[in-house]
Amino acid sequence: MKNMRTSFIRYSVFIVLFYIAVWGGTSSCVSPKSIVYFQGDTLRNSSQKVTQNYVPTIQSNDLLSVVVGSLNAEANEMFNTANSATTASTNYSSNGGTRMQPLGYLVNADGFIEIPLIGKVKIKGLTTTTAADTIRLRLLNYLKEPSVMVRNLNFKVSVLGEVKLPAVYVIPDEKITLPEVLSLAGDLTIYGNRSNVMIIREENGIREYARLDLTSRELFNSPYYYLHKNDVIYVEPVKSKMLDTDSRVRTVPLIATIVGGISTLGILIINITK
Repeated sequence: MKNMRTSFIRYSVFIVLFYIAVWGGTSSCVSPKSIVYFQGDTLRNSSQKVTQNYVPTIQSNDLLSVVVGSLNAEANEMFNTANSATTASTNYSSNGGTRMQPLGYLVNADGFIEIPLIGKVKIKGLTTTTAADTIRLRLLNYLKEPSVMVRNLNFKVSVLGEVKLPAVYVIPDEKITLPEVLSLAGDLTIYGNRSNVMIIREENGIREYARLDLTSRELFNSPYYYLHKNDVIYVEPVKSKMLDTDSRVRTVPLIATIVGGISTLGILIINITK
């Protein structure tokens, strides 16, 4: 009786471990060539000419920080009110919640912002540096030796799919590359398809879809290497993950049925041998 129970337990454990091994073995092996970034020549040192240098410009619906400085501290306050006043805004970090953000100056649909005393200033299409110079020239009528600094407050990109930290990321320096954003997102998971990363870009009423190969150095020559405001990056899973997930979904009920059958059979055997 005792030997029969021991044999039955051993047999049951063997069956369960066998199916776990088969289940775990359904995952496909990942080739190193499919996960190594920036593949090219095999030289230890090589160089590649930079063929592009993205310079972001101000667009409608940009939220700008305009900081004015001069020898008259009291007059400066008039122009900097929008920077000192804050409002609650969505916190796009992994922590969620809200954060305090300056009200700033919102660029309207026609490309203007309105500044106290000097009124409307058209800055759409300008770089932040050029916009600062434009505002400074207008301020010469009101301030002595003014200085102006313009920054974009709502330059953000979204990262979705097979990355460790999918989120919306606010970029403080208004210029970032695709590898840098993926680094912020904790890099791709082992299941991320590195040869087919999608960039969705919407500008001037046109939505564009581009697919980039992170494993090739040709990435650096792509017009999508430098990200634009509101770009969406989607990393799709490799087929092996989808097949593996489907296999696991189909295998779990089978294992449960087998284990249940073994348990029932064991109870029956033990009752018969009493």
